[in-house]
Amino acid sequence: MTAVSTAEQAQQELLEEFEMFDNWMDRYQYLIDLGKQLPAFPEEWKVDELKIQGCQSNVWMHYCREGETLHFDAVSDAAIVSGLIAVLMRIYNDRSPADIRATSPHFMRDLGLDKHLSPTRSNGLNAMLERIYRVAEAEMAA
Repeated sequence: MTAVSTAEQAQQELLEEFEMFDNWMDRYQYLIDLGKQLPAFPEEWKVDELKIQGCQSNVWMHYCREGETLHFDAVSDAAIVSGLIAVLMRIYNDRSPADIRATSPHFMRDLGLDKHLSPTRSNGLNAMLERIYRVAEAEMAA
């Protein structure tokens, strides 16, 4: 892996990792394992304005601008949702707003997440993606 990859490259690498698994039970376990590797999320960030609406489980997302890139931190109280956060962070974290906006989330379709996630988890994933895109758009305009 190159030191600096684009969001699209990160998405491709993720798809290749998931291809190693033959069935969805293994893929779910891998998602859960990815979620366990999320960095610590400060308790003081668990406030209403950072909470993602539309998720059945609790999800909080914080961001800050670091030079030309956006850094996101997020956490959930649900194992699979934490894994979905880890996937989003791999693709969109520490990228420029333009790179974020230019990268469509085809991993959802390519991995079959659209078919294998419950409707509430899909809504939550879409709500998290929406937040990332809205932040990138606002930062591009700033």
